[in-house]
Amino acid sequence: MSKILRVNMTDLTAKFESVPEKYNLLGGRALTSSITCDEVPPTCHPLGPSNKLTFSTGIVTGTNAPTSGRISVGAKAPLTGTIKEANSGGMAPQKLARLGIKAIIVEGQPKKPGKFWLLKVDKDGAKLLPADSFTGKGLYQTYPLLFKEFGDKVAIIGIGTAGERLMSSAGICINDPENRPARYAGRGGLGAVMGSKGLKAIILDDAGGPGVTIANKELFDIGRKKLVAALQKNDLTKPGGALNTYGTAVLINVINEAGALPTRNFREGRFEGASSISGETLNENCKTRGGAGMTGHGCSPGCIIKCSNVYPNPDGTELVSVQEYESIWAFGANCGIDSLEVTGELIHMCNDFGVDTIEAGVTIGVAMEAGLADFGDSKKTIELMNEIGQGTPLGHILGNGAAVTARTFGVVRCPTVKGQAMPAYEPRAIKGIGIIYATTTMGADHTAGYTIAPEILGVSDDIDQFKTDKAALARHFQNVTAYILDSSGHCLFIAFAILDDPSGLEGVVEECNGVLGTKWTLDDMVKLGSDIVKKERAFNTAAGFTPADDRLPEFMSYEKLPPHNVTFDVPDEELDKVHHA
Repeated sequence: MSKILRVNMTDLTAKFESVPEKYNLLGGRALTSSITCDEVPPTCHPLGPSNKLTFSTGIVTGTNAPTSGRISVGAKAPLTGTIKEANSGGMAPQKLARLGIKAIIVEGQPKKPGKFWLLKVDKDGAKLLPADSFTGKGLYQTYPLLFKEFGDKVAIIGIGTAGERLMSSAGICINDPENRPARYAGRGGLGAVMGSKGLKAIILDDAGGPGVTIANKELFDIGRKKLVAALQKNDLTKPGGALNTYGTAVLINVINEAGALPTRNFREGRFEGASSISGETLNENCKTRGGAGMTGHGCSPGCIIKCSNVYPNPDGTELVSVQEYESIWAFGANCGIDSLEVTGELIHMCNDFGVDTIEAGVTIGVAMEAGLADFGDSKKTIELMNEIGQGTPLGHILGNGAAVTARTFGVVRCPTVKGQAMPAYEPRAIKGIGIIYATTTMGADHTAGYTIAPEILGVSDDIDQFKTDKAALARHFQNVTAYILDSSGHCLFIAFAILDDPSGLEGVVEECNGVLGTKWTLDDMVKLGSDIVKKERAFNTAAGFTPADDRLPEFMSYEKLPPHNVTFDVPDEELDKVHHA
C-alpha cells in the first residue's frame, strides 16, 4: 500500500499519511499538479511559506517497464509565477517508488532563516537531520560528502548554492547511476522553492522497501513487451539508433539545416559552427579520445534508449556528463560558441552551482545582447557564469533568469514566455512549437508538447505551415503528454516510438492498467491528460494569468528570422483556440 510523506519544515516533522482516494490513480505530473491545485493558494509568493513542493514518481516507475525511471517535481514556480512540473531521471525515481511512497509533500519554512536540513528516508521511516556541513559548497563537492555519510547506494535529490540563494534559475539535482550530480528537474526555478523550505537534500535508501504493487502482472507484462518491441525497432530509439549513438545532440545538425536553430540570442536560425557542436562530433570525440568518453550511457536504471553520454577532455579524462542538445545549444549556438569543450565546461558549472542549463544559456545570450560580453567570447561567458556561482550582485541578476536580466539591462530581444527561457527550437521557423511555448501552462517548454516531428518537414524557403489545424495539434499533444508521458513515468523520448508504432502506445496503456488494475482506453488517458491541463490553467487563471499571457515575445512578430526570413505570424485567435476551441 503506497503512502504520502508530508514534511513540515516549520515544526520539523515528517509524517506518513494514507493516500486520499482521489489520488489513487494518479502519478507523476498528474499528482504533483493536483496537490499544487488543492493545497497551494494561486496568489501566494512562490518563495513564501504557503507554497508547497511535491515530488511524485510515475504510475509505472519502480517496475521493470522500459525507460520509466522518471520523477515529477511540482510547485508554484518563482521563475514564471505559474504552476510548474519539472521532470528528471537519475537514481531517485525508482528508489522512491520502491519505498512505497507515492509522493513527498514539503511545506512550511524553518523558523530560523538560512538554516538547512537533510531529509533521510528509508524503509523504517523519515527524519530530518542538520545539513550544516553540506551547505555552501558546489555539488561536485557536496554529493561525495553525502555518499560518504550515507553510503553509495542511496539516491540524492538536492540543490546547489543557486537554490540556497533562492535564484529563480535554480534546479533540483539527482545523482546518475555513477553518482554524479548530473540529472536535473531543471526548469521553473523549483530549486529555489526547495531552498526556501530550508531543505538541502533528500536521501533515499530503498533497501528492504516494499516495492511497487502490480494489480495485473499478466497485462502489465503484455504491455511492457509491446513497448520494448516498439522502442527496439524505431530508428531513433533502438540500440545503435540515432539517440543511442549520437545522443540528443543528433538534433543540432537537423534543426540547423532546417533554419530553426536559435543563434546569437535568437537573431538567426542557422549557426555556421553547428557541425563543431553536433552529436556526430560529440560521438567522434568520445571514440577517438577514449578514456572516460562514451555515448549510449543510461541516465537511470531500466532505460533502454540510453541517450546520455560522458564527454571526455582531449586526454581522455572526464569533462562532464551530460552534454545534451538543449544544453549544448544554449551555451553553443545561442551564445555564438562552437566548442564542445567550452559547452562542456559551462554545463559542468551548471551542475555544480545547481542551475538549469537552458535558462542559464539563454540568460548569457541576453547578457551578450546587453553588451556584457561579445557573442562567441568563451572566456567572458565563463566569467559571467562564475558570477552566478559566487553569488555576486551581477550573479543574482543572471541567476534569476533571462527575463530579469533583460529587464535590468533594457534588452528588447528577450526570448521568454511567462518569464521562462525558450529552448532550442526557433518558433518563427517551427510554428507548432511556438504555439506550445505560448499556450502551455508552464512558460516556454518544449516538453509540454513535442510538436517538432510533425512540423520540421514543413520548413523551407517557401514555408507554408497552415495546412493543418495547429491549435488542435497543440491541444492534443499537450493532453497526451500530460498523462501518457509525464504521469506514467516514462521518458519523453518514448514518444518517437509510440507515435510511429500504435502497438507501443497500446503497451503504455496496458502497463498502466496492469499496475493500477484499471481498464483505461487510450481515449481515457488522453481525457485524464486534458483534465490535468485544465486544472493547471485554472490555477494560473486564479493566479492572475489571462489569454494575453499566452503569447510569444513581440519582436518575433516583426523581426524576420534568417535564413527563411520568417516571423511568428500565427494569429492571436489561433493561439486562443488551443484551450478555448
